[in-house]
Amino acid sequence: MSVSGVATRSDIAHHGWPGQWAPYGLPDDATAQAARAVERLPFTVRLAHGEGDLRRAAQLRHAAYSRHLPAALTQGLREPDATDRAPGVAVLLAESKVDGSLLGTMRVQTNAHGPLVLEQSFTLPAAMATARCAEVTRLAVAQAQHSRFVKTVMLKAAYFWCERQGVRYVLVTARAPLDRQYARLMFRDVQPELGFVPLAHVFDLPHRVMFCDIANARREGAQHPLYTFWFETDHPDIELD
Repeated sequence: MSVSGVATRSDIAHHGWPGQWAPYGLPDDATAQAARAVERLPFTVRLAHGEGDLRRAAQLRHAAYSRHLPAALTQGLREPDATDRAPGVAVLLAESKVDGSLLGTMRVQTNAHGPLVLEQSFTLPAAMATARCAEVTRLAVAQAQHSRFVKTVMLKAAYFWCERQGVRYVLVTARAPLDRQYARLMFRDVQPELGFVPLAHVFDLPHRVMFCDIANARREGAQHPLYTFWFETDHPDIELD
């Protein structure tokens, strides 16, 4: 299964995890009104703690990015970098319940303590630059059958971590065709007229700079196929403390 996709409501409702998990399914409208659904996962998502966790994240980043980029660009991903250890930064880890293996990782940086890394190459509009923002970077998943479901759950975890931090705008940068996964999650271009912009923190490759407005996400996404999964289903295996 491609790592570039985002799991749809149909994927989540109908595709089990071989040998260990069959989802309860997403509730219909009547059930959702009566009580929130609770869904267990075959993996956990948690915050990284300490150098050991950061090194595991770096190793997976290197392996994942090396599948798509030349070795000359990815060598620096073998070790954690300064941003991983900076204040206002969370590194998320998705780990298998079966063997503890690392299935996915991503990094979320807020601008509470300084500019976002994308601001090295991109000027945010004034309304964003003066608001609490966060940037999702270094998203990587293991090369496994259910990688896109792992990716979707991590993005949900990042969203709610940002909400806890009082973030208004969540920003991502994405190359083609990976940008389409964020468009499917209702991310929009910050400055559509610019198209793809070379960004220093992602190897000077052209990326779209996209955002999600947390303040309006529930209202704007009310008809989205993943709305129930995202907002009305509790996942106790996502631990953000």
